[in-house]
Amino acid sequence: MTTAFDFNAVDIDGREQSLDAYRGKVLLVVNVASKCGFTPQYEGLEKLWREFAEKGLVILGFPCDQFGHQEPGSESEIKDFCSLTYDVTFPMYAKVDVNGDAAHPLWKWLKDEKGGFLGIDAIKWNFSKFLVGRDGHVIKRYAPTDKPGSLASDIQAALGG
Repeated sequence: MTTAFDFNAVDIDGREQSLDAYRGKVLLVVNVASKCGFTPQYEGLEKLWREFAEKGLVILGFPCDQFGHQEPGSESEIKDFCSLTYDVTFPMYAKVDVNGDAAHPLWKWLKDEKGGFLGIDAIKWNFSKFLVGRDGHVIKRYAPTDKPGSLASDIQAALGG
């Protein structure tokens, strides 16, 4: 049976990484963009990361340029923007597609695990979020409009209190 820990992804610095490194952790996987109306959610994501990282939460940011060309920069530009503008310290990955034939395998799997509203599995916009339990299976899918702070109680529950 496939879990989130069975996938690899290239990090923002170009290194291939196995998500198995996060086995036993709770993951919040988010498709992000630097020029989106939801971009200020980076602040809330970073706050969650700082609050819950020691308890076992890992936030994984996956830049995506599939929605309104809102992530046009290179990985180094994205990294600089996130660091300088929002002091992002959680793990960031290289740009990926989340929809279509070229969608990253992790994102295909996430959508298969938790379909979208009205049975539409496609990611609708930047800052869609998936909460993954310590067992590697998706617990819940969140819309781009769900602010990071509103996920805190679900994250606490997934962390075991």
